[in-house]
Amino acid sequence: MASYNDDRARGADRAATGGGQDALLLAARLLIGAIFVQSGFGKLMDLGGFAGSLAGQGLPMPMLLAALGGAVECFGGLAVVLGAWTRLAAAAVVLFTIMATLIAHRYWAYPPEAQGMQRIQFMKNLAIIGGFLALIAAGAGRFSVDGLMNRR
Repeated sequence: MASYNDDRARGADRAATGGGQDALLLAARLLIGAIFVQSGFGKLMDLGGFAGSLAGQGLPMPMLLAALGGAVECFGGLAVVLGAWTRLAAAAVVLFTIMATLIAHRYWAYPPEAQGMQRIQFMKNLAIIGGFLALIAAGAGRFSVDGLMNRR
């Protein structure tokens, strides 16, 4: 005899593997990609400020790294939102997020009063990386540029 929880789990499985999977992948792409489009666009619009923050972290060639990082973040995020070259774009944003995390959110290197917030940012970035890895595994779904191109 199935329990109530087993019935609910089967319902969630049906929603995720049936026709609802493509809608869930669309929602995932919109939600995870939007933060990168917005943040990357902001960096590109203030490239000097972003480069200054990278220089303050001791990174070489801060203007080049700022332009590259802002472009990967903005256009990689946009590609994920649109579902265009999703796996490649998600992989690029994963690499960007790893680098950004290791540069800006090394909570162990902050004073004790700042470690808590930096730890949260570090863990948030790990969760975002996990979301992108799931998109790499699943693909963009039917409601995407990739899905449209695969139907042709």
